[in-house]
Amino acid sequence: MGKAIEVNDSNFSELVSGDKPVLVDFWAEWCGPCKMIGPVVEQLAHEYEGKAVVAKMDVDMNAQIPAQFGIRSIPTLMIFKNGELVDKVVGAVPKAVLEDKLNAHV
Repeated sequence: MGKAIEVNDSNFSELVSGDKPVLVDFWAEWCGPCKMIGPVVEQLAHEYEGKAVVAKMDVDMNAQIPAQFGIRSIPTLMIFKNGELVDKVVGAVPKAVLEDKLNAHV
């Protein structure tokens, strides 16, 4: 069963440089909306296994990458392909919104 990968400042670039789309959920333990969207992110990891990579980055444990992308609000979900940012969503959104955005890049 697919599970979201924990990503950090040191392995982020390697993770997003592949040819599969990578959805990264920037979150924090204390964030209520992050906890609401967390199960959706895990479902997507399972449903898109083999088609896309789903990862989570704790912004409290990793400052470099969130600062690099100017993340000010969480949850922020970004989709990367071939190392490039191709889409972004800020806030807890319905699963269908994330599916539509991922499907556009699969």
